[in-house]
Amino acid sequence: MRQWKVAGGLITSDAGTLLVANRRRDGSIDWTTPGGVVDEGETPLVALSREVEEETGLSVERWSRLCWTTEVEFVDLEMHLEVEVHLAAGFGGSIVLDDPDGIVVEARFLEPAAIDDRLRASPAWVAEPMREWMSAPWEQSRHFLYRAVGRDPAEMIAERVGR
Repeated sequence: MRQWKVAGGLITSDAGTLLVANRRRDGSIDWTTPGGVVDEGETPLVALSREVEEETGLSVERWSRLCWTTEVEFVDLEMHLEVEVHLAAGFGGSIVLDDPDGIVVEARFLEPAAIDDRLRASPAWVAEPMREWMSAPWEQSRHFLYRAVGRDPAEMIAERVGR
């Protein structure tokens, strides 16, 4: 079974919360927090800081806390994904898109209504935790568990396991 770990960052300002638009292999676009894969030998926070800077040009001063974790079991693909989402305590710089992977095509600070709209095309394991966070941020880290069935991302069905 293939296992991979991803770290995402909640970066907020007076203008809202930062989301990035990701162009997938099939040409579709979905929105997520900035972040990416934790490479071998990296800690999630080191990977997260690197990914945020690569994708957006912003430099995070420090990460204040873990907000949530998500696990997804991709049954038909024999994969397991773990995600950590951390809250930034501060950041500097200006948004400059220069993603070396060529995936991030837009980055914006968005108000909650706009975030909700952008999340419509995102997978449940991205959209649901973010929507819950936006409606009432919590103090203690939460864990979300999903089971995804299907081989084609466009037709994959994901359901949350437990509450």
